Amino acid sequence: MMGKKRMRTATVKRRTKETDITMTVNLDGTGKYSIKTNEPFLTHMLEQLSKHSSIDISVDASGDVGVDSHHLTEDIGIVLGEAVIKALGDKKGIKRFGSAGVLDEALCRVVLDISGRTYLGYGLDLKLKRIGSFDTELVEEFFHGFTRGGMLTLHVDRLKGKNTHHILEAAFKGLAIALKEAVKIDGSALPTTKGKL
Repeated sequence: MMGKKRMRTATVKRRTKETDITMTVNLDGTGKYSIKTNEPFLTHMLEQLSKHSSIDISVDASGDVGVDSHHLTEDIGIVLGEAVIKALGDKKGIKRFGSAGVLDEALCRVVLDISGRTYLGYGLDLKLKRIGSFDTELVEEFFHGFTRGGMLTLHVDRLKGKNTHHILEAAFKGLAIALKEAVKIDGSALPTTKGKL
């Protein structure tokens, strides 16, 4: 007799003197999103992430963007990592690995391992320092937060591309596709020889 399939959903809240974030994810969704932040470019990137990963993401977040968007961007990355790992539960049956990423003239390689080990290899080398009000160097902080919150190994590299917006969008879409692949159920065993991820 088949057991009831567990819903792979999670809600994580983080409130500090700098940010107030509530995020819910459904790893088995369809890419529906409701993203509310007080940083428009970050909102746009999170919408891309949800849509292309097929992970339903709801975010209600605000931060001290009057200082800059550093705390908001990093903390949203942390909360996303925590939510994904919480939703995965025991991680049994997941594919664990994923890779992808391309947009227009930009080509980014994004490789993800739900490894239980935190590491970020970041190589986007962006020309523009700002897009709208957003400081583009904060994208690295988002990915750092994501790897720390989710105990993940992640490599994000620009292989080709000149347009900074396109490069960043390729990186987020690449993360979306890699994440979609990595959280996919591909069996019933834990995908490691160590016995623990």
